[in-house]
Amino acid sequence: MPIPESFLEELNARTDIVDLISGYVSLTKKGNRYWGLCPFHSEKTPSFSVAPDKQMYYCFGCHKGGGAIQFVMETESVSFPEAVAILAQRAGLPMPETQGQGDNRKKRERLYQLNKAAARWYHQNLLSPQARVAQEYFTRRGLSKRTITNFGLGYSFNQWDGLIKAMSEQGYEKQELLDAGLVVKNEKGHIYDRFRGRVMFPIIDLRGNVIGFGGRVLDDSTPKYLNSPDTIIYNKSKNLFALNLAKKSKRGMIILTEGYMDTIALHQAGFDCAVASLGTSLTPDHARMIAQRTQEVVISYDSDAAGVNAAQRAIQLLNKTGIRVRVLKVTGAKDPDEFIKKYGAAAFQKLIDGSENHVEFRLLQVKNKYDLSEDDQRVACIQELAQVIARLPGAAEREVYGTRMAKELEITPDTMLREVQRCQKRQLRWEEKQQARKVLQPVQMNQPENRALRYENMRSGKAEEGIIALLLNDPGLLANTKGLSPEDFSVPLFGRVYQMIWERWSEERPVSLNVLGPELTGEEMNHLASILQNPLSQTNRERAMEDYINIIQTERLKGGNQAGVDDAALMAYRDKKGMEEPT
Repeated sequence: MPIPESFLEELNARTDIVDLISGYVSLTKKGNRYWGLCPFHSEKTPSFSVAPDKQMYYCFGCHKGGGAIQFVMETESVSFPEAVAILAQRAGLPMPETQGQGDNRKKRERLYQLNKAAARWYHQNLLSPQARVAQEYFTRRGLSKRTITNFGLGYSFNQWDGLIKAMSEQGYEKQELLDAGLVVKNEKGHIYDRFRGRVMFPIIDLRGNVIGFGGRVLDDSTPKYLNSPDTIIYNKSKNLFALNLAKKSKRGMIILTEGYMDTIALHQAGFDCAVASLGTSLTPDHARMIAQRTQEVVISYDSDAAGVNAAQRAIQLLNKTGIRVRVLKVTGAKDPDEFIKKYGAAAFQKLIDGSENHVEFRLLQVKNKYDLSEDDQRVACIQELAQVIARLPGAAEREVYGTRMAKELEITPDTMLREVQRCQKRQLRWEEKQQARKVLQPVQMNQPENRALRYENMRSGKAEEGIIALLLNDPGLLANTKGLSPEDFSVPLFGRVYQMIWERWSEERPVSLNVLGPELTGEEMNHLASILQNPLSQTNRERAMEDYINIIQTERLKGGNQAGVDDAALMAYRDKKGMEEPT
C-alpha cells in the first residue's frame, strides 16, 4: 500500500520549500524566485532556482528539479518513503503505516535506537572505575569532562560479548546487532563484539541520530582505528564527523581535519566549525556537503607526506564546488591537536589567519619536489608549475601567479606565459576529445529511462511538453483534451503522465508534480521539472491546448505512414478520432 496522496498533499502544504532548501543552500531573492549555488553540481555562478509559488526547485545548469520530497531524496541520498518520513518529522506529522515501506522505516528506526543504546553503554563504561586506562588516555589528550560528554565519548571493554549481553538485556536481537555493524560473525558462525578494548567515538548525523562508531586502540595493536561498516543507516562516504555540531557554528567557515581527535581538540579550543572524514579520503559527496553549508573551507591536515597528499586530493574536489579553499600550514607540531596543546588557541587562530590559498599551497608543493640548482630539474619544475597555473579559471590569476613563479625561477614572464598557454591548449584538446566521446556514445535503448525520455519526433515532443505543462498547472484543462489518448504521445513518459493526470482528475484526486513523485524516476522528475520552467501564457490556454493536440495527432499520422502502417489501420484510427482524410 503506497503512501496516501492526501498525506503527501498535506505534507507539501506544510513544507515551505524556501525554508527547507535554505538549510542547505544560501539563497538570495531576485524577482519572484530565490537563487543560489546548486548543491548537486559544481558551479561558481548561481543557476539553482527555487519558485515558492510552485513549491519547486530547478537548476538551469545540471537540470535537476522537483519538489521538497525530491530535494530531500537527492541531498540526503534516501528513498522516497524515507524522504517523506524526514519531512513529516520536520512538519510534525505522524507517518501513515504502509506495507513494506513501514517495515523498512521501522527497521531503520530500530537501528537508530540500537546505536543510541550502544553509545550510552559505551559512555557509561568510560565513567566506571574499571575504565581507568581509557580515562587516563583522554586525560593525556587534554580532554575535559565537558568535551567527553558533549561528544558522547565512550569505552568498549576488552570482552568478546560485552555489548551483545548488554543489548540483549534491552531486547535487541543478534541479527539487529549485525545489521548495525556492532558485531561480527566469523567463518564458523560465531558472533562477537566488533569493538573491544577501544575508546569509542559515536558518529552522529545531521538529525542527531547515532549512525555508527569509530574506535581507537590504547596499545600498539592494529588496526589503530576501527570504524563501523556501511549499513542501511550509515555510509562513511556521505557523512562527516562532528558536522552535526559544526552546522551551528557562527565562524562562517569549516575546518577540515584528518581525524576524530583533531576535530574534538579544535572544538574544545573554541573552533566549533571543525569536521573530519570517517576513515576515508574526502569524497565528492563530502565536498558537496561542505559546500552546501559554507563558502570557505580551511584544510588542516597533518604536516607529514600523507597529510600533504591528502590535502592535494581534497583541494581538487573542493575547488570544483566553487567555494574558497585555504590550506593551513601546521608548523612546530605534527597535527592541529598537538599544536594547540603546545601553543594554544590564539596561536592556532593566527595560523588560520595566515593560511595559504590553495593555489599557493599547490605551487609550493610542486617547487619542493625539485632541486632548483639543477637545470633539468628547474625545467621540469617550470613545466609542472605551468600545468597548475593553466588550470586556474581567471586570466588575472594566471598572470599574477605566472609572473610570481617566473620571478622566483629566474625566467621571463613571457616564457612562463607561453608555457602556460601550451598547457592550456593541450588541456583544451583533451577536453574536446572527452566531449566528443560523450557525443558519439550511443544511447542505451535497453534502458527504460532513456526510452521513456527519447524524442523520436521533435515537433510532436515539444507539443506534448506543452500539454503536460498546461495540465500540471491547470488540471481542469483536461476537459479540452477529448479525443486525445496516451497512445497518441510519441514520448512514453508524457503518455504515462497524461494517463496519471487523467485518472486523478476523473477521481477528484489531487494533481501536482509532487504527488506524482512515487511513480517517477529521478531522471523523469528532473525532465518534468525542466518543462515547467517554460513560461505559460495566462490567456488562450484552451486555444494553446487545441493547437498542441492538432500537432500531436498530425505528426502521429505522418509517423504512421512513414512506418508502413496499412491504410485500413489508418482509416480505423481516423474513424475512432473522428478525423477527416488529410488533403
